[in-house]
Amino acid sequence: MANPYSGEVRLVLDGRPHVLKLTLGALAELEASLGTDSLPAMVERFETAAYSGRDVLALIVAGLRGGGWRGEAGDLLSVEIEGGPVAAARAAALLLARAFAVPGGAAA
Repeated sequence: MANPYSGEVRLVLDGRPHVLKLTLGALAELEASLGTDSLPAMVERFETAAYSGRDVLALIVAGLRGGGWRGEAGDLLSVEIEGGPVAAARAAALLLARAFAVPGGAAA
C-alpha cells in the first residue's frame, strides 16, 4: 500500500500493485530523460499541460525506480495499466504533486 504522506502513489501494472515515489535520484534521472535543466522547469511542464505521453512514461518510470523497481522504460510498453492512459497520467500528476507537497498540504 502506498503512503501518501511520504510521497508515494499506487499504480497497478498487469494486475500487480506497485508503489511509485520520486526520490532525489529518481528526480535527477527524470530531469535528464525529459531534457529539463531544473526542477521548476520540469514541474511547470506538467502544470501547464505541456507534457506528452513520453513525459508521463518517464515520470512513471522514475517513480517506479524510486519505489524500488529495477526495470527499464521499454518494459512498460506492453503492460496493462489499470485504468488506462488516463489513470497513468493521473498517477504521474499525483506523484509529482506529492513529491513537492509541503507537510500538511493538499496533495493527498
